[in-house]
Amino acid sequence: CKNVSKADALDYVLGYTCANDVSARDWQKNGGGGQWCRGKTFDTFCPLGPALVTRDEIPNPNALGIKTVLNGEVMQDWNTDDMIFDVPTLIEFLSGSTELAAGTVILTGTPHGVGFARTPPVLLKDGDEITIEIEGIGALTNPVRDE
Repeated sequence: CKNVSKADALDYVLGYTCANDVSARDWQKNGGGGQWCRGKTFDTFCPLGPALVTRDEIPNPNALGIKTVLNGEVMQDWNTDDMIFDVPTLIEFLSGSTELAAGTVILTGTPHGVGFARTPPVLLKDGDEITIEIEGIGALTNPVRDE
């Protein structure tokens, strides 16, 4: 789709899933020149799942509870109604400059409370277990392994 209006945007959505937008913060700082893209593109980064829930099962994507749980401790707990840009706005904006092919995955951004911004910073380490939970979709749990 291309040049989609906000009013029509959700007509182009197949469904919703959980995504863990993993960042190698140490690599971004020390080996990536401070830029973000390469620090998010290592093998196994950005796992998706556990299911694709169709659009008709999520009538309002802008009112879903989301949690990030690290080793059993809730690190982030927010709602999609707190996003800077809602889903229709993201689709309208992105399709205004890029054709969104069938199967395109759009991540909506990271909630406040990222570990890197905490005092002291909380960074993922080998042996950790991270879970992303989204109301109505499910929970995506992944082990952390340092390769």
